[in-house]
Amino acid sequence: MMGSISHTVLPSMHKKLPYDIVKDFAPVSQLVTFPFLLLVHPSLPAKSVTELIAFAKAKPGQINYASGGNGSTAHMAAELFKSLTGINVVHVPYKGTAPALIGFLAGETGLAFYSASATMAHVKAGRLRALATTGAKRSPSLPDLPTVVEAGVPGFETGSWAGVLAPIGTPKAIIAKLHGELTRILQLPEAKERLAAIDFEPVGNTPEEFGALIRKEVARWAKVVKESGAKLD
Repeated sequence: MMGSISHTVLPSMHKKLPYDIVKDFAPVSQLVTFPFLLLVHPSLPAKSVTELIAFAKAKPGQINYASGGNGSTAHMAAELFKSLTGINVVHVPYKGTAPALIGFLAGETGLAFYSASATMAHVKAGRLRALATTGAKRSPSLPDLPTVVEAGVPGFETGSWAGVLAPIGTPKAIIAKLHGELTRILQLPEAKERLAAIDFEPVGNTPEEFGALIRKEVARWAKVVKESGAKLD
């Protein structure tokens, strides 16, 4: 199975999941990671993260933010941002990331977190304004854009990732074979080139490292869900 950050959010959002992401799956390898962009609609005057925070604090509850639905990665990123900055912005969950982006472009919402691959064309055309990237370091494709931490929000680092999981009990020899092939492919020049073009960073960590990441993410998002009171539709 191709797992993602969403699988580590669901346990806190859905109390009766028919599986346990930690106990029922054997990690193989995290394949990629990629940051989001913190974006605002041009109708907002904010030209920086600091200006956005000040503007939001001056208008509590009057600015909407878009996501592809309750529990989505964009929803969690925004709730983490709210928690760390103390702003009060209102969640507007759409039925999917594409409708959310359409609404965002139309000005139905003022800010959102999206991947660079989904939004850079709109940023370059002036339809959206990128304020920062959410990763631990600046994006190679957007070297002049600061991280949210650099922009003045300590502790804010998020994004998304994808990795491969097998059913629990899969023989270690098969896990090792899958891991070897996946990490080999990630090192191919053409694979690196394709990933870099959409702002994805190859990882290829060990099953143990990937398992530790999953456990860490489950605990992290459980805290965000609890503090925000987020619920599924």
